Amino acid sequence: MATSPVAEVSQQLWDETLGRLLNLSSATIKRNADLENRLAELEVELAVWKQAHATALEGADREAKALKGRLASLNSQVASMETFMSQSLLVLCVIDGDACIFNDLLLRQGHEGGRQAAQQLTRAVADYLTSEDVHVLGRLSFWVTIYFNKAVLASVLERHKLCSPEQLDAFIMGFSQSSPRFVLVDVGYGKDATFTKITEYLQTYLRFPQTQRIFFAGGQENTYAPTIAALQNDGLLGKVAFLEACRASPNYAQKHRLPILTVDTLFINQRLSPPLRTPPPLNMNGLSPTLTSGGLPTPHSPPSMSASATGRLVDPTLPLHKHSPPPCNEFYLMSCTKGGACKYSHDYILTPDQLATLAANAKKAPCNFLKNGLQCPYGERCCWGHVCPNGPKCFHLSKGKCWFKGDVLRNMNLWTSQRSPALHALERTRTRHRSG
Repeated sequence: MATSPVAEVSQQLWDETLGRLLNLSSATIKRNADLENRLAELEVELAVWKQAHATALEGADREAKALKGRLASLNSQVASMETFMSQSLLVLCVIDGDACIFNDLLLRQGHEGGRQAAQQLTRAVADYLTSEDVHVLGRLSFWVTIYFNKAVLASVLERHKLCSPEQLDAFIMGFSQSSPRFVLVDVGYGKDATFTKITEYLQTYLRFPQTQRIFFAGGQENTYAPTIAALQNDGLLGKVAFLEACRASPNYAQKHRLPILTVDTLFINQRLSPPLRTPPPLNMNGLSPTLTSGGLPTPHSPPSMSASATGRLVDPTLPLHKHSPPPCNEFYLMSCTKGGACKYSHDYILTPDQLATLAANAKKAPCNFLKNGLQCPYGERCCWGHVCPNGPKCFHLSKGKCWFKGDVLRNMNLWTSQRSPALHALERTRTRHRSG
């Protein structure tokens, strides 16, 4: 049976419509797939941008914190600078008192001479700074420190008849009392005691930002040449000026082109030798010693001697070391540098025999220089023992109680050659006494 034309047309329309729907559906599905892929790409890109943004924010936060810390540091530096400028800047002067000795005309004036020396030094430094055209925003504080060995210096001055120990004490007091910033330091015995302290002083204070200038007086010798070289290597010499204590400045001042402040009348212009005094010759003839219950015999004073207003006689019934106070060994046999502060007496009138007894007793005590491992500047003239007086047969040595310890003090080869002439003389007198 034949299909009607209407039915065929209708079927064709449905087929066309269905085809278009299928095509539209396929295109829609493809478009959706493309959009989903694009969306995934955009989500990945968005995640990347989000991460970059977070990283940028973190970096900005770190930078902000760093800038804030730097700002705080700068504010602190400004505050410190304001505090620093409100404080006094330091102008320092350090002097080797063993090498640079004050003028004897000032020393002999005692307390007043010390004040004059302090005033002269202050005035010289002030004039130098003015001539240098030093401009500072804060106030200047001037300090003076002198390192020296008082005992040795007193002996040197007394030996050269420049001043007495009492005048030196008064001079030191006058100089120190002229300003609370003026300090004199007794370093005591030691080969490099003064050098070590001044070197450390320079190494320390030159590094202080408050230090404007250090005036340094080290004498004519090149003792401080290594110190100056080390300071130059550290770039610290720009603050140093050499205080010329003598007419000829040291080689290191010229070598390193240090500025020089000359003070012609403040210091003496010569190098003084260490003190060495020889005990007076001892005459052992004509006097008979009196034996006592302890120690060496104490000889009688001559019958013609009597006590005077300036001295007193010893008690012949007592050993010299039993007197109160005992006679000072260094005063009678060498030179006592303690002056009125000495705890031993300087007032006894001693005969040559009594001086010999004193010398023999002194040789029983070891020399402090040798005990401390130092070379004794007095050598054979020293009144103290340099070797054990009992020699190799010392009873106390066998008990481990001998005062003379160390290689030098127990050098038996020197025992005979370095025994005191006074001890030999005393033994000869005792021999004559026993034979008489």
